[in-house]
Amino acid sequence: MKYSGAQIIIKLLEKYGIDIIAGIPGGANLQLYNALYESKIRHVLVRHEQSAGFIAQGMARSTGKPAVCFATSGPGVTNLLTAIADAKLDSVPIIAITGQVASSLIGTDAFQEVDTYGMTIPITKHNFLVKRAHELLRIIPEAFRIAANNRPGPVVIDVPKDVQNEEIEFASWPVFSKLQKNHTTSSQAAKKMADAINTSKKPLMYIGGGIIASGAEALIYELAEKNSIPVASTLTGLGAFLPSSRLYLGMLGMHAASYTNFTVEEADLILAFGVRFDDRATGHAQKFCRRAKIMHIDIDYAEIDKIKKADFSVCADIKEALKKILPFVERSDRRGWLTQIEEKKKKNPKFTPKDKLHPVNIIKKISDLAGPDAIISTDVGQHQMWVAQSYPFQKPRTLLTSAGLGTMGFGLPAAIGAALKNPGKRIVCISGDGSILMNIQELATLAELDLDVTIIIMNNGHLGLVRQQQEFFYGKKYIASKFIAKHSFKKISEGFGIRAFEIASKRNAYSILKKALRTKGPSLVDINIRHAYNVIPMVVPGRSNLEMIGGNIYE
Repeated sequence: MKYSGAQIIIKLLEKYGIDIIAGIPGGANLQLYNALYESKIRHVLVRHEQSAGFIAQGMARSTGKPAVCFATSGPGVTNLLTAIADAKLDSVPIIAITGQVASSLIGTDAFQEVDTYGMTIPITKHNFLVKRAHELLRIIPEAFRIAANNRPGPVVIDVPKDVQNEEIEFASWPVFSKLQKNHTTSSQAAKKMADAINTSKKPLMYIGGGIIASGAEALIYELAEKNSIPVASTLTGLGAFLPSSRLYLGMLGMHAASYTNFTVEEADLILAFGVRFDDRATGHAQKFCRRAKIMHIDIDYAEIDKIKKADFSVCADIKEALKKILPFVERSDRRGWLTQIEEKKKKNPKFTPKDKLHPVNIIKKISDLAGPDAIISTDVGQHQMWVAQSYPFQKPRTLLTSAGLGTMGFGLPAAIGAALKNPGKRIVCISGDGSILMNIQELATLAELDLDVTIIIMNNGHLGLVRQQQEFFYGKKYIASKFIAKHSFKKISEGFGIRAFEIASKRNAYSILKKALRTKGPSLVDINIRHAYNVIPMVVPGRSNLEMIGGNIYE
């Protein structure tokens, strides 16, 4: 067989089941696009390379499978960097294949040359600079293995123009090996951890995105029910545990319900499963659960003892670990512990706003209208935290949000990616007027694709979370957090060919929401909300999770 480097890349992507790629062509990757012309792979032309990365993330986050994006050299790569870094922090398996100037020009400051390999070392799980076409027969399979195996993450493959053009002969395509679980749990370790659970008085599970990555939701639920263990989730773990369960406490950390943080701090054993003790979840790490023993199970050995010293720890796939631990766990009703938690809930109830157009009530209405199968993407800011607090995610992979990097502009392209891989499902992007402007050009992409995506904009004329922090922590010295210019998102949306609605008052607000969410194809709803609304409770940055603004006094 004789193929060029570009053709090898496309053929191998086909063999790995890639059917959609988002990207933008340029001089350094045109040979790759020329090969794509002969393929059945569908290409989505975005308007900005960052969006190509986030569309890939939307596909990967909603399916759990690696997704691919393309970018050319120079500004194409630099535009993509934010999406790659975002994927690294949230453990998302994307593969970015980038064009590079010819090998002979590398290091000469050639037109549109940047050091892609060097720049992406700290923000990828692994990266490659391809020097000869025959290396692609090893590198492409290796990239898929690395991106998806153990703790998922992004991989970059930088391919010089001459390597894309180089033709080689070879006898056969590489054999694709199945993913392997590299870390296991011994029966001895499993029994030791089960004994700690059985003898604890006030255990609590602290679960994160690793549960969803592993597909361990059913086992987490089984463990919680068997031993009556309350469960608190990180932002990325939302959807891994049924919100209707009597054991569910919701999200912990900076914007948790006060009773959740109070309960977590009273536990005597923290079961930290698939989490990395992120500061937004723990608050001041040294003050987090000082009276509790820590049991930490994570697939990434680097996370063990990195932030919190564990009393019991295993580097393992959480699903495989739970299979070993569960037979040793005893049944318990833990009536006293659960009664204490119920009393905390009564003393420290959730914030329930009366205003029909308060974002919390809007989000609850969206949930009622969209149903349990809808996939929700968010941007970053107040609206993101209101969603985390109020939306009852019942299934894994139904919340797509930028957690670790906190990237404004994530929501719209991620929603497009989710819609591409989940036809028939309603996709809702909940954004703010600050965030939506970051990648608003992708309304053109959405209009072209005619996907069932509804964009909800919480419009308060401000960078809301910045304004809120200025109010709470900077003596109300408001600077660079209010938008002076006024514009119509409805007209902007209609200019891109997308049906749009405005909600400026309580009258007919919910009927408009219903109409938009039932509209076939894309739609946008611009909702005017009061700028003074804050996300509460809020833990004071750098303080213990018990030090909350808007939370009741701890008793």
